[in-house]
Amino acid sequence: MSGLTGDTKQDTIMIAYDGSENADRAIDYAGRFLASHRAYVVTAWESGVHQSARLSALSGGMQPVLHSVVDQDIDDALHVDARTRNSRGVARARAAGLAAEGRLAEVDSTVWGALVDAADTLEVDILVTGTRGSSGLRALLHSSVAEHVLKHCQRPVLVVPAGCARRGEGAVAGQKAADRKSKARVVTSQP
Repeated sequence: MSGLTGDTKQDTIMIAYDGSENADRAIDYAGRFLASHRAYVVTAWESGVHQSARLSALSGGMQPVLHSVVDQDIDDALHVDARTRNSRGVARARAAGLAAEGRLAEVDSTVWGALVDAADTLEVDILVTGTRGSSGLRALLHSSVAEHVLKHCQRPVLVVPAGCARRGEGAVAGQKAADRKSKARVVTSQP
């Protein structure tokens, strides 16, 4: 991290991008608040076989056996979809003023693990991610990628929450912010 170590390496950020509105918001915040010389927009993708195995394990069932030609066709389609989503993220990052390049990270065990590995491989200074904003039963069943990235990444992580309202998004967002302010307590120290 160039600002802390005094080396000549340029600051580099990595933005985890899945094509969602929350990932778009993370890019927008990165462009607005982070100055860097290089940004990698990284989309994690899973092969069809890996997705099937993961879902089968979650349900306690057995994985269906697919013909290898079908597997390759599915994998090719998933890879093309990931590249397309990644290209949209790169375009958005460039529009936000970042010198962005796209990368795909193939998932071999978990999405969060692929993202942490990509951050290490790319030697980025900070990783930016959005959140899904799940709560209740949905959050219990689907653990948060952002939460795991935050716990396991050995570099700074900027998490842009799903509930992070942009200015001017309407009365509902303003009301929620007002509710939080009324419950907040400011703690200050006096000299």
